[in-house]
Amino acid sequence: MKTINVEHFNEKLRATTVLGVIKDGKAALGSDGQMTLGQTVLKHTTSKLRPMQNGQILVGFAGGTADAITLLDRFDEKLQSYSGKLERAAVELAKDWRTDKYLRRLEAMLAVVSGERALIISGTGDVIEPDDCIVAIGSGGMFALAAARALKENSDMEAKEIVRKSLEIASEICVYTNNNIKIEEIVKS
Repeated sequence: MKTINVEHFNEKLRATTVLGVIKDGKAALGSDGQMTLGQTVLKHTTSKLRPMQNGQILVGFAGGTADAITLLDRFDEKLQSYSGKLERAAVELAKDWRTDKYLRRLEAMLAVVSGERALIISGTGDVIEPDDCIVAIGSGGMFALAAARALKENSDMEAKEIVRKSLEIASEICVYTNNNIKIEEIVKS
């Protein structure tokens, strides 16, 4: 019979850096690929981004993967129920997440971008829309956010380039972020 080391289950699963930027009619959302458990890297190529509404809404997650997938499914249902209205779907998900006995135990965050809006949705019922149209979540989120703000204000880089460079910078600082970067983009027609 195989013995399982229970101590590993008490360690914190850290799963990411996600960054979204809207600039000049273009929106991009990117993430690194690292998933760690405690001090151990479990995977280098985790996919943390999901396009929704025919690619017009991009969602990234940080936190427990199974929890995040559950929330992504619920968010997709809310988008369908409210005809793709991003703000309404986000508020309804946040309300359910905070009040539902099962959902309130989920440990994850969502970063969402459309062509016009950038939101962070949390399990405490928060739906946050930053003034600068930059959203960042996860272990390296604040490093990526600082880099993105500087690049957005002081360069001619497009949204996708800002996301890539900011995630690269975060990967050089945060031990829970790697440079296996994936980026999705929305270009308004």
